[in-house]
Amino acid sequence: MLGLLGGLGLWKYVNDLDNDLQRTDAFSNLTGGRPAKTVDGTLNILMVGSDSRDPDSQVDSASEWRADTIILMHIPASHDKAYLVSMPRDLYVPIPKEAGAACDSGQRGKINAAFAFGGLPLAVRTVECFTDVHIDHVMAIDFGGFKEVTDALGGVDLKVERTVTSIHKPYRTFHKGVRHMNGDQALDWVRQRKQFPDGDFARVRHQQEFLKALMDKAASTGTLTNPKKLNSFLKATTDAVTVDQDFSLVDMALQFRSLRGENLQFFTSPHKGSETINGESVVVSDREKALALYEAMSADKMAEWAAANVSPPPKQGS
Repeated sequence: MLGLLGGLGLWKYVNDLDNDLQRTDAFSNLTGGRPAKTVDGTLNILMVGSDSRDPDSQVDSASEWRADTIILMHIPASHDKAYLVSMPRDLYVPIPKEAGAACDSGQRGKINAAFAFGGLPLAVRTVECFTDVHIDHVMAIDFGGFKEVTDALGGVDLKVERTVTSIHKPYRTFHKGVRHMNGDQALDWVRQRKQFPDGDFARVRHQQEFLKALMDKAASTGTLTNPKKLNSFLKATTDAVTVDQDFSLVDMALQFRSLRGENLQFFTSPHKGSETINGESVVVSDREKALALYEAMSADKMAEWAAANVSPPPKQGS
């Protein structure tokens, strides 16, 4: 009986958190041109991090904010892994005129501009047009949200591959090595790009490392067995994100309770590097390789794609 009451109490707690989530309608304007969902049981979640510092900034319509982070996360039908594909914010893609318009109705531009032009609805439409992958859910988080979630976990450990000085105030120095960072420090670190030879691709890499560290910390025994810390993390997360109308925190918690950092695989959308087009520097997609990746995602064959396209790590001593 006590176990039942405890279970009911936990269900009510998570359900209350679910009700506290900020929501937006990201799908109502999409037309019949939307790609069909091809495999039951899979989930494709578009994660968008904006460069807004305003927790009340609009995410469902045009605004001054652009997407600083765009990640398409694929959960296979087995629900035992997650494949996360980062899209460089300068990726040059067709941007439809509006969320309900045909894919070729607008003009080409940097993918992060879609969020500024039409909020999450146009971001969803643009990514679906580019990938032909059916998106099931969306999740938006601003910079302030990143800080709150990180601090709620007590910070994260991140690898600094070279000593650099931040280009943002207070111009802190990040020393080479594994560093424990609080929310402010981690946010500053993942925004750095100009000090690295590969520029914005370094930022993409650091974003991926940050998300993995965040997942590892959230799933750690120290968080899960500490009610106060777990409560702080869950409340910070619900306060920081905006999701679509059908997103269910209860369902997500049940379906993905076994996911850990080691179950995540990160990739970057295949590209040919940067080029100057119409006077601006953009990232040009590798059409053939990108097509193969997103076809694998639609068909729930990411494991096979990864095995064929990802080099194995070097052996010890080699």
